[in-house]
Amino acid sequence: MIPVTEAIQIVLQQTPQLPTESVSISHARGRILSEEIVADTDLPPFDRAQMDGYAVRAKDIANAPASLKIVGESAAGAGWHNKMNAGEAVRIMTGAPVPAGADAVQQVELTREIESGSQVEILESVEAGRSIVRRAAEIKSGETVLRAGERITTETIATLASFGYAQVKVGQRPRVAVMATGSELVNVDEKPGADQIRDSNNYTLAAYAAQSNALVERLPLAGDHTEELKRQMARAVETSDVLITSGGVSVGVYDFTKAALKELGAEIFFERVALRPGKPTVFARLGKTLVFGLPGNPVSVAVTFNLFARTALRAMQGATDPMLAHERAVLARDIKGSIDRESYLPAALRTNEKGSLIAEPLKWGGSSDFVSFARAIALINVPAGDQKIAAGSVVRVVHLPN
Repeated sequence: MIPVTEAIQIVLQQTPQLPTESVSISHARGRILSEEIVADTDLPPFDRAQMDGYAVRAKDIANAPASLKIVGESAAGAGWHNKMNAGEAVRIMTGAPVPAGADAVQQVELTREIESGSQVEILESVEAGRSIVRRAAEIKSGETVLRAGERITTETIATLASFGYAQVKVGQRPRVAVMATGSELVNVDEKPGADQIRDSNNYTLAAYAAQSNALVERLPLAGDHTEELKRQMARAVETSDVLITSGGVSVGVYDFTKAALKELGAEIFFERVALRPGKPTVFARLGKTLVFGLPGNPVSVAVTFNLFARTALRAMQGATDPMLAHERAVLARDIKGSIDRESYLPAALRTNEKGSLIAEPLKWGGSSDFVSFARAIALINVPAGDQKIAAGSVVRVVHLPN
């Protein structure tokens, strides 16, 4: 067995980065940037009003109330582009350019128009700079605002649009084939017979891979037959960057996945990891295709995919942070670890009244208990050798993708 950290490093070392491509901003969400995004303008591009009111000179209203002559109006998209002089005010709307000569905006609630709207009475004084966002206060033209390797999120779409990136360069999406093995499996729309179960792994793997921005093909179920496994694997590697299988990687009489890979001439990098759950995890290369042979139990599939396969898929796209995000949390109750394996145990997260992050271990029945695991949003990482960790201890948690 090799440690989890060593297994992840091997995955990263053996994972090639795919070429880049240009996509429309409309199809960019979720993709990994392969170029720096640079501001082509100051933001804001002019001194901007933060609220509706009147642009004024602060010293003109130092002894408020004071009456000023209204000389114009500045609205968003239709600014007033003259110079404002002493004793004057410009009616202004939120987001509008502040006219030259003005150094403050007084909110409309502290004013009232008089003389049939030709003058405004400013009821309270205001200091210079009030309610104005200065030009380039947020971003200066030429600054890098997003970096290659970042994931484009819903929130960063506005950044791309604001600086003119109608097309953006991103890493290509990996082509992934997923395949579940085991003679006990039947399709999801079939009624299981005696000693049979419905396949869930194929759908779990496909969903996780799609969530990692891969182009996914679900292969037909493969029974416990080496020749059938070899045939499907050989076909999959012709068109896929990554093949992910589940089941058949332990040491049982009917575990044929490793045998099929070896007979096809695959280069196997590791086949056992000091991990709970998920010890019998295989990582290999067949031709130019990376192969992840994951265990058959559903929770083991979820844990090993997110630790290893997801890391590879994101690294292929050029992500600077391909691994799961992690942080520290306070343990809500006692948990048990393993003498010789690192544990990743399902958990819910919450914040207590003091603002501390609390990790709540889920009660689950082991690596086949996918119903309990469905409530997990994180995994509690227990180092090998820690057979028990007490409630109140600070532990490392890794976030499952959502």
